Amino acid sequence: MAKGKKISVQGTEITILHSKQDDFISLTDLARHKDPLHTDSIIQNWLRNRNTIELLGLWEQMYNPDFKPLEFEGFRKQAGLNSFVLTPKKWIETTNAIGITSKQGRYGGTFAHKDIALEFASWMNRNGALPIPFYKFWAEAQREYSGIS
Repeated sequence: MAKGKKISVQGTEITILHSKQDDFISLTDLARHKDPLHTDSIIQNWLRNRNTIELLGLWEQMYNPDFKPLEFEGFRKQAGLNSFVLTPKKWIETTNAIGITSKQGRYGGTFAHKDIALEFASWMNRNGALPIPFYKFWAEAQREYSGIS
């Protein structure tokens, strides 16, 4: 993936990486809007949700021929339990996922395919993290990214 383009939507800077197939949006940047110091915790809380795991599994089964469904099933059974913890790195490495990427260092963070990022942002909006309805946020992001006024 290439270096990302930063867009600003209602004061929130968001990085969008463009790959050969599609756009990947920074979940880290979206989470930073809610709590700049604990973005990893926000993403991990989202990942431990059973609905999230089921969505990720469905997306991967549709778009990733190398996805590991048996490993996914193990996560699905644990999702929602108090003892269940899942990091993006563990999800990616265990299931061979392609819908989420995670890298450390400069230009690092957790990125997700736009379909998945929309769900993450919607989840954050239900929890009062984003100050505007997400569809408005996404429409503004799309306009800025494509250069349309």
